[in-house]
Amino acid sequence: MSSDVRVLIVDDSSIVRRVLSQELGRQRGIEVVGTAPDPYIARDKIVNLRPDVVTLDIEMPRMDGLTFLRKLMKYHPVPTIIVSSLTPQGCETALACLEAGAIDVICKPGESYSVGDMALQLAETIRAAARANIKQVAPQGQGDDQRPRIRISGRAMIQTTHKVIALGASTGGTEALRRVLCALPKQAPGTIITQHMPAGFTRSFAERLDGMCEMEVREAADGDWVVPGLALLAPGNMHMKLARDGARYIVRVCEGPRICRHRPSVEVLFESTAQYAGQNAIGVIMTGMGHDGARGLLSLRNAGAVTIAQDEASCVIFGMPREAIACGAAQIVSPLDQIPDRIIEFATGELHAIAA
Repeated sequence: MSSDVRVLIVDDSSIVRRVLSQELGRQRGIEVVGTAPDPYIARDKIVNLRPDVVTLDIEMPRMDGLTFLRKLMKYHPVPTIIVSSLTPQGCETALACLEAGAIDVICKPGESYSVGDMALQLAETIRAAARANIKQVAPQGQGDDQRPRIRISGRAMIQTTHKVIALGASTGGTEALRRVLCALPKQAPGTIITQHMPAGFTRSFAERLDGMCEMEVREAADGDWVVPGLALLAPGNMHMKLARDGARYIVRVCEGPRICRHRPSVEVLFESTAQYAGQNAIGVIMTGMGHDGARGLLSLRNAGAVTIAQDEASCVIFGMPREAIACGAAQIVSPLDQIPDRIIEFATGELHAIAA
């Protein structure tokens, strides 16, 4: 019996269906078991073919991809990857798909992103999606009444001026970050975040988080101060580093080679935070495939920072945290819903680093 990952491609463009079928057919460990031009045909093929993973376009006839995804996650959950064009409206809808339970978003080829590059990235994501914890990608609810409540801890947020929270995540991270940030108080320490996302998506994602959280959340710009009550998200396709300007922490946003195959890279964020913040920092590595950030988290721990890895049971993909735990980088291994409490304990001086 074949151990290949069985994939169904759903896209209204016959050209896209053909290209994706051809390119994925060349990738190791992947079998394209069928294609569908719209969600109604896809529904029948999912029932009959039982694919391990579905790739889904957003804009299709008869039913849009977001509506179909919500129905799919409710009645027949299957790991689903959104394959989208980089348009402003497409970014907003793709983010809504991630909230509705999609594993990840892959951009269709463009001027600086070839078919071959897309196929390699999509194939890697498909392999990871087939092993995903589908229970953790189930939507958490669509209304404000079902969002995580802000914790009222009763503990004053003292001595936070020179403390820094560094968060790194990849596949499954958009929902994990939302749940962590929504549970932090308004004057939490300055927060810097690297989430693997394409260029164009991070601004929309930051704006969505800003509307949900007590903290201000925005896409980082070069030279932004890292101050209490503000969370800065690395722009897509740009690295973000922590630095100092006199007594203040700032961020530097720059280009540069991909690190661990990523730009932005969690490794870059964590290494710079270890260098400039050390014991004044807490580093948290969350759900994601690969090993980006694991060695950087170890540098943070060696510099005296508090370090946390999300536990396997609450991860969508237990890749990055597993690598961090394996190399001894994680002081604490924590379920996702307890990470905000650990951050608050760090901010109030109740949680300290433990020697590696």
